[in-house]
Amino acid sequence: MVSSVSFGQHPPARRVIVHLSDTHLLAGNRPLGGRYDTGANLTATLRAIERTGVRPDAIVFTGDLTDLGEPEAYAALRAEVEPFAERLGAPLVWVAGNHDERPALRAGLLDAAPTQDPVTSVHDLGGLRLIALDSTVPGWHHGDLDADQLAWLRGILASPAPLGTILALHHPPLPSHIPFFDILELRHQREFADVIAGTDVRAILAGHLHYSTAGTFAGVPVSVAAATCYTMNLQRRPAEVNGMDAGQSFHLVHVYDDTITHAVVPVGDAETADFFTPEWLAAMAALTPQQRLEAFSRKR
Repeated sequence: MVSSVSFGQHPPARRVIVHLSDTHLLAGNRPLGGRYDTGANLTATLRAIERTGVRPDAIVFTGDLTDLGEPEAYAALRAEVEPFAERLGAPLVWVAGNHDERPALRAGLLDAAPTQDPVTSVHDLGGLRLIALDSTVPGWHHGDLDADQLAWLRGILASPAPLGTILALHHPPLPSHIPFFDILELRHQREFADVIAGTDVRAILAGHLHYSTAGTFAGVPVSVAAATCYTMNLQRRPAEVNGMDAGQSFHLVHVYDDTITHAVVPVGDAETADFFTPEWLAAMAALTPQQRLEAFSRKR
């Protein structure tokens, strides 16, 4: 297929993951904070994902799926997202966030017993292992990974996966330049780093911050997806940062043999130029590498 043609030195990605976060749905689609239509913003995000034409190997939601943990909100989220995932032919990976309630999440999204057990899971995506961790602390907004969950993770990572491992959790093990977020961060990061050191963990996906950012933790790349509900207006001074109904996005995660990329995709339908048409792509694919170089790469 023309869409799989590679003009450069890298072969097509081995696996593709759609990563989105912080939907914050409320029962009855009440406006979040009296101003944000989280249902409409989620719908817009899903439509934007479908416009990419991607057929991902998984769709990962990294927490704060609802704002108050209401069963009706989980039901609305499931009704919206499951048909979307079926159309794309991709499994859903739900990660718990500090605004979620474990019993309602487990019952409403996983058809599991409504207990306070951590919401964890392991997924084999054709040799790529995806592990969902639960960094929530019931009744609190900061994050943590207790000794039992770290021991569980250590046991799984003792055996490497063919294409390596990606971890997904809500609270990113990264600093934030927004002062208020310091009290909401993931605790016991040193212990977490000790567990993943020397393992096949290749990337960490997270949410929580309501803005896209990236860094490294224990030598592992960390990618944070912005929220679908509202995002932080980073144009303000750090101590004055607040939410805005703009800047929503999702990430396309492409897994290659030697690297993983995280593309931030804005949610919007702005007018777009049509220079790189399917016909142009087909014509370029029919040329030899040298002919393509001569036809397109020379400065004009």
